[in-house]
Amino acid sequence: MRTLSSLLTLGTMGLVLSCSPTEEKPSFDEPAEQEVMEQSYDPSTDSLRLPGELHFRNVKQLTFGGNNAEAYWSFDDKQLVFQSDWSEINDKGCDQIYVMNADGTDVEPGVKYKQISPNLGRTTCSYFLADGRVVFGSTESGGDACPTHDHNMQRYVWPIFDSYDIYVSDADGNNREVLIGGPGYDAEATVSPDGKYLIFTSTRSGDLELWRYEMATGDLLQLTNTLGYDGGAFFSRDSKKIIWRASRPEGEAATEYKKLLDEGLVEPKALNVFVADIDGSNVVQVTDLPGANWAPFMHPDGESLLFCSNHEWMAKGGRFFDIFRINLDGTGLEKLTNSDAVFSAFPMFSYDGSKIVFSSNRVASGTPTRATNIFVADWIETPEAVDSAFGM
Repeated sequence: MRTLSSLLTLGTMGLVLSCSPTEEKPSFDEPAEQEVMEQSYDPSTDSLRLPGELHFRNVKQLTFGGNNAEAYWSFDDKQLVFQSDWSEINDKGCDQIYVMNADGTDVEPGVKYKQISPNLGRTTCSYFLADGRVVFGSTESGGDACPTHDHNMQRYVWPIFDSYDIYVSDADGNNREVLIGGPGYDAEATVSPDGKYLIFTSTRSGDLELWRYEMATGDLLQLTNTLGYDGGAFFSRDSKKIIWRASRPEGEAATEYKKLLDEGLVEPKALNVFVADIDGSNVVQVTDLPGANWAPFMHPDGESLLFCSNHEWMAKGGRFFDIFRINLDGTGLEKLTNSDAVFSAFPMFSYDGSKIVFSSNRVASGTPTRATNIFVADWIETPEAVDSAFGM
């Protein structure tokens, strides 16, 4: 349901709504390494970094048209898997899944973006497994065509296609098979860093709930059971916690939510970020902000998370999004991107903690664009003087 054609409508007009084992926490602020990086950093060449973005350096663009998002790292930090409707690489007309090298080099001679989905239906929400394979959602059980939902809503809604199942394939697209299927919507799968579990969103219990799939046994565990949309979940770096976005409608809003869900729709206008243990216990609401607060990803320190939000733009229609950081106890809110009427979202740290990938509408010229592209940057945990002075 983080399908780009629907998610980007609100934010780019902008909204794009919607893991290699490592036991040690990376060190982000080793003085010697940071000093070398600062000495070699040339701010004048960082044309895609925006003033006020203290934690990003050497921002590099990896895609160049259409709608590209949800880029997630392979366990060795060498590749990214993402979804795209960019016409230069995709003639299907709806999102398909691709793999690219994180440094922008060719995946194979003459091929920069390797399509791994088979052009059967619509695809979404891809993620690497620990063994190098990829999981993604696909509607191919419902037919070859891109599914659509005819509705007369005068507001922003997402279609929930019952034909979505979760597939697994090799990173070249071969040996594809259904991993999680059956009646109803099954998608939005991500993988625990220890490789043991997969978490996904499903309507199999009648509502949009989070479920956990054990890779070794295939056992399923329902993690949420509260009315409202639960989705876009990720694991913490130590694989002990989950974070996700959720709506919690009450009263008339709950009645409308259930009505839309019966019609195969959901309206993602009021979302906040939650955290819990990996069995769904000890649920804590992390954000309490207006608008849509979603796409959370845990910081490697295990004590804070990144998420995107339009809460600062609600007075102007809520069309634009920035990436924020917040502690798990809800304190310490910090704005990381300074988009100024530009969409930025879907942050994910590399497994070594040195880089961050995200999606944005930013362009070096500053000219407004409806295209959403994928960017990678060096992550600076402790900003230096050169970062504070950037753009001044």
